[in-house]
Amino acid sequence: MGNNKSQLVVAAIENGTVIDHIPAEKTYQVVNLLQLEKMETPVTIGYNLPSKKIGKKGIIKVANKYFTDEEINRLSVVAPNIGLSIIKDYEIVEKKTVKTPDTLKGIVKCNNPKCITNNEPMQTLFHTVDKVLGIVRCHYCDKEQQLDKVELCK
Repeated sequence: MGNNKSQLVVAAIENGTVIDHIPAEKTYQVVNLLQLEKMETPVTIGYNLPSKKIGKKGIIKVANKYFTDEEINRLSVVAPNIGLSIIKDYEIVEKKTVKTPDTLKGIVKCNNPKCITNNEPMQTLFHTVDKVLGIVRCHYCDKEQQLDKVELCK
């Protein structure tokens, strides 16, 4: 470890997932979205950590948990471009960057009150129009929405 007293030490995990480069202000949204407060395994949350890429970042380590593609797609709505590292036996075995998928099913609510998804018991479906600007279009009513202003489905 050396004598570098300014270095932040966060315990390594043997197996699980590390979610890194979360914009600091989105850290607790990610916690809520993944329902980490209900986890039985250890969860480490770092908040307002210095980042050369984004200024201040959050990092979350979840022991003994590997997230599904559906869970990762939910993450892309609140914090696209975050990093995911899969850990096995203290080693990174896979790295992913969370990207907004081409379709979002049952993740985002349509903000059009007349949309069928707000009036019938059915799952929402959005198609990504612009990944850079974060624009999605409702499959049913064609209303476009900004991802940074959407409401998530419960």
